Amino acid sequence: MPNTKSALKRMRQAEKRRLRNRFYRSTARTYVKRARAAIAAGDLEAAKEAIKRAVSALDRAAEKGVIHKNNAARRKSRLMKAFNEALRAASGPAAPAS
Repeated sequence: MPNTKSALKRMRQAEKRRLRNRFYRSTARTYVKRARAAIAAGDLEAAKEAIKRAVSALDRAAEKGVIHKNNAARRKSRLMKAFNEALRAASGPAAPAS
C-alpha cells in the first residue's frame, strides 16, 4: 500500500489509465485478428474492409500513446504485406518476362 496521499493518487490514476489503455489495445488486436482471418480465408473484399478498420484502430492506439508509433507502423506494414501477397496469389501466376 502507498504511504503518502500523492502515492495513493498516483495508484488510482495508474489504474484508470491501465483500464483505458486496455480498451484501445484489445480493440486494435481484435481488428488485426479479424483482418488476418479474412486474408487467410481468401475473402479479399472482407479483408480490405477489415484492414481499413485495423489500420484505424492501430493509428488511434498509437495516437493515444497506448502503443508506440513504430509498433503500429510495423503491424500495419505486415498486414498490408500479407494482403498484397494474397492478392497476388488470387490473381494467378505471373506471366514470364520476355
